[in-house]
Amino acid sequence: MNALFPAGFRWGSATAAYQIEGAAAEDGRTPSIWDTFSRTPGRVRNGDTGDIATDHYHRTREDVALMKELGLTDYRFSLSWSRVLPGGRRPASQKGLDFYRGLVDELLDAGIRPVATLYHWDLPQEFEERGGWPERATAERFAEYAAVAADALGDRVATWTTLNEPWCAAFLGYGAGVHAPGRTDDRAALRAAHHLNLAHGLAVQALRAVLPSPAELSLTLNLHALRPYRDTPEDRDAVRRVDAVGNRIFLEPVFHGRLPDDLVADTAGITDWSFVHDGDLEAVSTPIDVLGVNYYCPAVVAAGTSETPSPWAGTAGHVRFPHVPGPRTAMDWPVDANGLHELLVRLRDELPHVPLLITENGAAYDDYADPEGDVHDPERIAYLRAHLAAAHRAIADGVDLRGYFLWSLLDNFEWAYGYGKRFGIVHVDFPTGRRTPKDSARWYADVIARNGLPPR
Repeated sequence: MNALFPAGFRWGSATAAYQIEGAAAEDGRTPSIWDTFSRTPGRVRNGDTGDIATDHYHRTREDVALMKELGLTDYRFSLSWSRVLPGGRRPASQKGLDFYRGLVDELLDAGIRPVATLYHWDLPQEFEERGGWPERATAERFAEYAAVAADALGDRVATWTTLNEPWCAAFLGYGAGVHAPGRTDDRAALRAAHHLNLAHGLAVQALRAVLPSPAELSLTLNLHALRPYRDTPEDRDAVRRVDAVGNRIFLEPVFHGRLPDDLVADTAGITDWSFVHDGDLEAVSTPIDVLGVNYYCPAVVAAGTSETPSPWAGTAGHVRFPHVPGPRTAMDWPVDANGLHELLVRLRDELPHVPLLITENGAAYDDYADPEGDVHDPERIAYLRAHLAAAHRAIADGVDLRGYFLWSLLDNFEWAYGYGKRFGIVHVDFPTGRRTPKDSARWYADVIARNGLPPR
C-alpha cells in the first residue's frame, strides 16, 4: 500500500493553555473555572492543580525547539482568556499578549505554522459567578475577547479555532459535573451548549472583521463515532438519542442553521429551548473554512438506563454504554481506529464541501523513564500507526482531510485526572520539568519526514 499522504499535508501536535502553561497568577492572569475547580477538594485526583503544569510559560523556547526537532509543520495551542483579559474584560494585559506574541514569533522562526484556539475550557471565573455558559452574556463577551486576540496576533497567525470540544464544556462541566465548573443541571448544560454555539458564531464574525482575508477559521468538535450494541430498533434509537445530543446539537446549528427536531423532542421535559432567540442560528451558522475533528475512541450504545449523573441530557432511562472487550488505553478507552475512518466518511457524506483537520488524536499509557532515562511506549506507537492508517484510508475514500495534530506534545495536567495520565510524546518529569522525547516522538518525526507511514 502507498502509505504517503498528500503533498502539503499538515503534521502537527496540540496542547491547551491550562494543561501546560503554569504561571497561574503571574503577569496579571486571574483565575479561570479550572483554577477554582482544581483547588476544590475532591474534584481532581491527588489535589493536583495547573498552577505549575509543565511550566511552558517559562520554557517556551525549549518546547518550540522540541517541535522543530520533531519536524512539526503546525502547532495548535490555546490562549488563556484570563491571561489575555484578566477578569475576562478589557483592558487587555500587554504582558499576557506578549507571552503569546513571543510564542508565535518562536514558532515562525522555527518554520512552524501557529494554530490558535481561543477557548479550551478555561472560562474566567468572574463569568461563571455571573452564570457562566448558560448565560447569553458569556457568548457576547467571548466575541469581544476574540477580537482582542485577533487584533494582537492576526498579522502572524493565519489559522484560528474558536472553541475546542464545546460538548465537553457544556455536558461534562454543567451536566455530569466532572469538569469545571462542576455543575449537575441538564437544563444548564443545554443552555450552555447553545450559548457555546452562539459564542462560536459571534466570534467568527468578530474575527472576520479584524483578520486579513486569507485567514482560516475553524471550530473543533469531539464528534462521537457511535455504534449500536445490538442490531435492534431499541439500540438503534439509543444511538439516535446520543447522536442528537453528542453530535448534531453542534453540527446542525453550525452548518445548517437549525436545531435537530428530535433533540428538541427528546429534551422537551428539560427545556422548551426559549433561550434560542431570533437570529441566533443565523449567527451560529456563519461560514467557516475548516472543521477540526477530535477522535480517541468509538462509543457502543445500547438501550437501558444511564449512569448518574449522565452527560447525555435527554437520554435518561433510554441509554447505556456497555463495556466491550478489547484493548484499552490507560484512560480505559477502547482502541479502535476503524471508528476514526467511520467518522471521517460520515462527515464526507454529510458535509461534502467542508475540509477537515484531525485536531486531536492520541492515547494515554503508563509511561516511565527507565534507568537509562529512555521512555519506551510501543503501545502508543501502535495506536498512532493504526489511526494514521485509518486517516490515510479515509483520504483514499475521498475525504478532504488536510492535516493531523497529535495529542499531545507534552505529558501535562490531564484535567480531573491531574498528573496521573500521560498523553505526551515527550515525557515530563513533573517535579523538575525535564523533557525527554519518548520512542513515539522519534517515530512521529519519521512519519513527518516521510510524509507517510514507515514500514513496520
